Amino acid sequence: MALLVTEQGVVHYETYGRGRPVLLLHGWLGSWALWRKTIEELGKEFRTYAIDFWGFGESGDQAVDFSVDNFILLVNQFMDRLGIVKAPLVGHSMGGTVSLGSAIRYPEKVVKVIVIGSPIVGSSLRPLIKLAGRRTWMDLAETSPALFDVFMSGLRVSLKGYSYLLAKDGKALGNMFASDLSKLTMGPFFESISTLRTTDLRPRMGEVKVPTLGIYGKKDLIVNPNQALVLKQYAPHSKIVMFPDAGHFPMLDNPERFHQTVRDFLNSG
Repeated sequence: MALLVTEQGVVHYETYGRGRPVLLLHGWLGSWALWRKTIEELGKEFRTYAIDFWGFGESGDQAVDFSVDNFILLVNQFMDRLGIVKAPLVGHSMGGTVSLGSAIRYPEKVVKVIVIGSPIVGSSLRPLIKLAGRRTWMDLAETSPALFDVFMSGLRVSLKGYSYLLAKDGKALGNMFASDLSKLTMGPFFESISTLRTTDLRPRMGEVKVPTLGIYGKKDLIVNPNQALVLKQYAPHSKIVMFPDAGHFPMLDNPERFHQTVRDFLNSG
C-alpha cells in the first residue's frame, strides 16, 4: 500500500509493473480494488497506478470538495508529486469522466484516454443513481448522521443482491461493494454523485485531441450505453468498442477481451 500527501489530503494508490506509466481511475462507490486483475495484466508491459479518489477506498476524506472537478485536480497533483510528466488515463464510470476532464484541463499531461461505461452527460445515469445525487438527501443526512448510517447499511445489503444483475461474477462485485461502502462517508458519497449527475462534457469535447477509446457494455444498468454514440459524436476521432454481453463492468464480465482491447489501444500508434 502506498500513500501520497497532497494539498487536500492523503491519497492511497497501488502500483505494479515496469515501463511507461498508466493511471487507472475508479468509479462512484468504487476503489482501486476494481483494477486488481487489470494492474496485473497491464503491469506486464506498463507501470500501472490505481488511485483511490479522496474519500474513497483507503484515501483520506479530509478534502473539503469531493466533486468531479476536484478529482481532476487530484490527478494533476498525483502526477506532479510522482514526477509523471505525461501518461494515458483509463477511467471507469465516474473515473472516465474525470479522465476526459483531465485531458481538457491538462492536455499536456494526458497522451491517451480510455473511458469504460462513462457518462459524457450526467443525465445518462439511470434514475435511481441520479436520485442519490439530489441535494435533498445530503441535507437530510447532515441533520441526522445516524440516518446515513442506516441508509448505508441497507445499501450494502441491497447491492449484495443487485450485484448479480450488474456483473456475471455478482459475488465478487458484491464483496467489492461491501468493502468499499464500509469506508465511505457522507461527503464523498453525496458530493461526487451530485456533481456527476449535473456534468455535461459536450461543450468542451472538441478540446480532447488525444486518441480516445470508449468501451461500453450493451447491458449496462448504471449508465446508458448510448453514451458511446455521444462520445463519438462530440469526439469524432474516438474509437468505440461495444461489449454486447457485458454490463457496467466489462473488466469483470469479459476480462480477457477487455484487457486485450485496452492493451492494444495503449500500444497503438
